[in-house]
Amino acid sequence: MYTDFKTLPDGARVWVYQASRPLSDADVLAIEQRLKPALGDWAAHGQPLLASAQVVENRFVVVGVDEGYNLPSGCSIDASVRTLREIGQQLSVDFFDRSAAIRQADGSVGTFALPAIKAAVADGTIQPDTPVFNTLVKTKAEFLTDWQIRAADSWLKRYFSSITA
Repeated sequence: MYTDFKTLPDGARVWVYQASRPLSDADVLAIEQRLKPALGDWAAHGQPLLASAQVVENRFVVVGVDEGYNLPSGCSIDASVRTLREIGQQLSVDFFDRSAAIRQADGSVGTFALPAIKAAVADGTIQPDTPVFNTLVKTKAEFLTDWQIRAADSWLKRYFSSITA
């Protein structure tokens, strides 16, 4: 059953899918039109799941499920991944991009492929205080509080020679 993301409890499980490119408003609309019915029919072992999704920053798709209602299964999670892959193929976008996503000085989202991160740190583009999008959040509460964190507090910390607490 589909519900508004705001109505999911703070303990709801979330998955963040990062797009390999900025999404246009038309892309966002297409994603929403495809995800609402897919999540509306989402089930685990015949039990409906209470789920939602939202597109954030025209770059990330956040899928959430209320595990207090019914628990998703491996097969149901695989089905959601398959749906995101299909949408990605239709829109020519990869939702499984593993680049580092940061908040740039102008407020936009910038991404750096793994091989380019070291150079971005060296030239000062990514600094310890640079806001990084934390795609590893597990719950809605974490998403609400730890969605953007300092680079020095993220997996990028290994690229800084001295980390300020």
